[in-house]
Amino acid sequence: MTTMTLYEWFATSVERHPNETALEVQGCSFTYRGLDALVGRLARDLLDVHGGRPGAVGLLASRSVTTYAGYLAILRTGAAVVPLNPAFPAARNLAMCEGAGAHLVVLDEEGAAQREAMEAGGRRTVVPLAPDGLDRLRVATGPGPYRGVADDVAYILFTSGSTGTPKGVPIPHRNLDAYLARNIAWYEAGPGCRFSQTFDLTFDPSVFDMFTAWGSGSALVVPTRDDLTSPAEYVGRHGITHWFSVPSIVSMARRLDALRPASMPSLRWSLFAGERFTFEQARVWADAAPNSAVENLYGPTELTVTCTRYRLPADREKWPVTRNDTVPIGRVHDHLEAALLDGDGRPAADGELCVRGVQRFPGYLDPERNRGRFVAFDGALGVVYDGTGPLAGHHWYRTGDRVASDDGELVHLGRIDDQVKIRGYRMEPGEIEVVLRRHPGVLDAVVVAVTADDGEVDLLAAYTGDPVPGSELAALVRGALPAYMAPAGFVHLGALPVNPNGKTDRERLAALLSADRPEW
Repeated sequence: MTTMTLYEWFATSVERHPNETALEVQGCSFTYRGLDALVGRLARDLLDVHGGRPGAVGLLASRSVTTYAGYLAILRTGAAVVPLNPAFPAARNLAMCEGAGAHLVVLDEEGAAQREAMEAGGRRTVVPLAPDGLDRLRVATGPGPYRGVADDVAYILFTSGSTGTPKGVPIPHRNLDAYLARNIAWYEAGPGCRFSQTFDLTFDPSVFDMFTAWGSGSALVVPTRDDLTSPAEYVGRHGITHWFSVPSIVSMARRLDALRPASMPSLRWSLFAGERFTFEQARVWADAAPNSAVENLYGPTELTVTCTRYRLPADREKWPVTRNDTVPIGRVHDHLEAALLDGDGRPAADGELCVRGVQRFPGYLDPERNRGRFVAFDGALGVVYDGTGPLAGHHWYRTGDRVASDDGELVHLGRIDDQVKIRGYRMEPGEIEVVLRRHPGVLDAVVVAVTADDGEVDLLAAYTGDPVPGSELAALVRGALPAYMAPAGFVHLGALPVNPNGKTDRERLAALLSADRPEW
């Protein structure tokens, strides 16, 4: 069977379902035929501006026609998409372009605020949908350009890095072909289905939304930022059938009294991923969407969006009981392999989850980042990859997540390292610490995740050196990193707690900050 690229998944739906709705965004609605005409013209413009096929193209756009037409147009040129975010500092967006080798950037109206910075950084820019641009691009131009093969990179995302530099994760089309085929079948996607799109493009579950929809002839319905605070209203107004988000949205909507029982009867599937999904959140959502199956998904970017799933039984009496009151992440997809390893590299029922198979990425853009992140087996013992020799299919990716197997269903217990997830965003506290140490008054800094009584998780930063106003440190972080990486508080200490080995004792520090949190 031929392996399809992401664009070919979309193009197949254009052929089969030309008059079905493909996209609704910013008050505009596009059929598959109409969206394809727009994409074809934009792809030609990108080739003209670049002077040929680009290797990678930045996409600095958010929830606009340009965002989605631009994504498809970049793919149609055979280039890799490098999602950027207008809410990120320009310096970070430029660093991601540099890491990915993206010399061309597509901007929408919001992203155009960083146009001067992009061009000063040596990037060519394209703003395709200026006031008269949409009407111009709607004009059919015949078959558009397209080049690309299954082993080409479809997109490059950047995850937080402990050295202060984001890690580039390239995902080939081949990884996505197997993933999409199974998800389209599993979630019974097709014409008439309407998918939510709650995720920013820099968060890879957005790929599930876009291409499970576009690969099946379904509609992608993009909410506004305000819609995300009132999911039931958005779902009802647009007749959404397939919902996917981080669990935090449940808690937020509940606090706003925006998630009442039976308020989302149109939903058939409700999917959650990106952070722990508690049974209490599941109960609230299931009450609001009585006709929907509810699933918990899991997967790091390196394993192509998600690699496990668990469906809660319709009968709540059959819901499992877990040691941390979180919904299991379920079983690894049957076309992948998984192993749990203890700290010595031996198989265990409670240990680090390692996965290999067609969804495993080929390695970081910087090969040095591969060191220690993979494991191969020598007999029954897992041997960590030391960077010597090429990565091969027999190498397993080390997720860094500690899980336990309970009757074959995996339960996520936390991280084995210091990496954390806050409201669905994965980050290395070390990256934030690097920024804080740039302040001349800060001698050392440590960032930890602290859980409040209501279950919400926040970042708190402790530092030594001279006392510095918290607002000054917050501004320093916001100037260098995305807003979601800014700590909720900054605490000056005379000294950081250390363990018997002389290393900073993060657990003791987190306990200290958690106990005194009301003061921050």
